[in-house]
Amino acid sequence: MSSATERRDFEATKKMKGVMGKYFMELTQGPQQGRKTAWCTSVGPAELLRALGYNVYFPENHGAMLGATRMATDLIPLANARGFSPDICSYLTSDIGSYLKGESPLQKMKMPGPPKADVLVFNTNQCRDVKDWFQFYGREWNVPCVGIHTPRAIGELDDSLIDHVAQQTEALVEPLEKAAGTKLDIDKLRETIALSKQCTDLWKTVLEAAANVPSPLTFFDGTIQMGPAVVLRGHQDAVDYYRLLLDELKQRAADGVAAVEGERFRVYWEGMPIWGKLSSLSGQFTELRTCVAASTYCNSWVFEALDPSDPFRSMARAYSSIFICRSEEFKEQYIQQMVEHFRIDGILYHDAKTCPNNSNNRYEMPERLRQKLGKPYLVVNGDLNDLRLYSEEQTRTNIEAFVEQLAEE
Repeated sequence: MSSATERRDFEATKKMKGVMGKYFMELTQGPQQGRKTAWCTSVGPAELLRALGYNVYFPENHGAMLGATRMATDLIPLANARGFSPDICSYLTSDIGSYLKGESPLQKMKMPGPPKADVLVFNTNQCRDVKDWFQFYGREWNVPCVGIHTPRAIGELDDSLIDHVAQQTEALVEPLEKAAGTKLDIDKLRETIALSKQCTDLWKTVLEAAANVPSPLTFFDGTIQMGPAVVLRGHQDAVDYYRLLLDELKQRAADGVAAVEGERFRVYWEGMPIWGKLSSLSGQFTELRTCVAASTYCNSWVFEALDPSDPFRSMARAYSSIFICRSEEFKEQYIQQMVEHFRIDGILYHDAKTCPNNSNNRYEMPERLRQKLGKPYLVVNGDLNDLRLYSEEQTRTNIEAFVEQLAEE
């Protein structure tokens, strides 16, 4: 690949590697230091867990690592043999396969593997799979597995719904205090939520930089840069990192530095990443001088409703606001706003075989939005982790044809 089509990395990324390395090292050292470990779903009550002194581990992050390193495809059959269907979440099956085989990309970081949980905490705002995933480990290790059951297909976030989710979150305090061996300090919870709020505001501003034309970053950059927003919200390290990254992005925008040299078209990525193919997909779009400028996925860690003055209700509102658990009407309106704001020319929908909850092409939405917005769309069939469900040749051909279509519009 020529220098003109190479992805432009960020100077700040060097700092991020250190920040993430520190996070994983603390997970490893936690038990020796007398700290308990809580597993948490990626959009679960991480602030509550941090305020109680837990080291917080996010297995979906591990699932993404298994996909990005292409280990997942070999590990999924082990979970299938254990009784987990090949049709369910491939984060779940690859992670459990990793556990059964004792192999993990974390071992390359001199960790023995994912840390054993003292307690597992889920939120079904994403899907039911996270509950079944965590319950497997709860049975394996005989440790508590508790969680929040958030409604699905939410339209308006009314007070009764927020009360329902907030009450469930508050009900977690007692069992989590028992597992932690400490009492919740409400001021510590407020402080943690304030840090999460700072992190989420900075992360949103980072993603907003892509509204510049040309864009100084892409969706593919976002999947790398989102690490601290996922695993370190509620921690000062994430706030410090995004301030550094934002300074670099502002300078790039001011200097007219494009993430995609000679940017011709701008695409919106709807759905999960195809973790094992992000590099090749990024390269193809760069060669086609097409910037995948924005996505639903990277914006999934923007929690504007967090408010330290109202800890439990604001967490309930923030974590019930995410795209995946909203109604079709809300999702359509959201995508329309994103397309307009980021000046998008066309939409790519990833139909992830094992992630129906994050595949929004299945009930006519692409066609409805095409009629409403007049924007072409492409559906790519694949999966977040299971590359047996993905055809690279077919996808490459379809993307080429899609960009040709954008040129004709």
